[in-house]
Amino acid sequence: MTVTADGIEELKGLAGLDLGHTDWMEISQERVNTFADATNDHQWIHVDAQRAANGPFGGTIAHGYLTLSLLIPLFGELLEIRGVGMSVNYGLEKVRFPNPVPVGSKIRLAGKVASVDEVTGEGVQMQLDFTVEIDGADKPACVARAVYRHYA
Repeated sequence: MTVTADGIEELKGLAGLDLGHTDWMEISQERVNTFADATNDHQWIHVDAQRAANGPFGGTIAHGYLTLSLLIPLFGELLEIRGVGMSVNYGLEKVRFPNPVPVGSKIRLAGKVASVDEVTGEGVQMQLDFTVEIDGADKPACVARAVYRHYA
């Protein structure tokens, strides 16, 4: 279920809120290859299924930065923000990739609003703790704190 916040005042009230989980998203080889083309990162563990089958992960894996970039569309499933003039991605803190994402596996995002603090310019800075989970895996694919700013 997507949480909806309308305006800066409602965003302030989200501090500490567990946003739950998104739906599962399958990570296809096509998505990995497209990311490799976009970033010019064609390392064999990502794009060469035959060689990767004999590699350390038993098959191709998603790029860590691909997993991280999927925070954007997945976050949209957790929180819809209305009634603000502008929102910006302000950065990330404490990003880690504890577990590789095998191609063909499914991931989902869990999120919690760590804090919401006022900033200059009639806005708030929102820090969110994100965990990208892999279906059936004990360890997550990615843990990160994302920082967003929203202005009236």
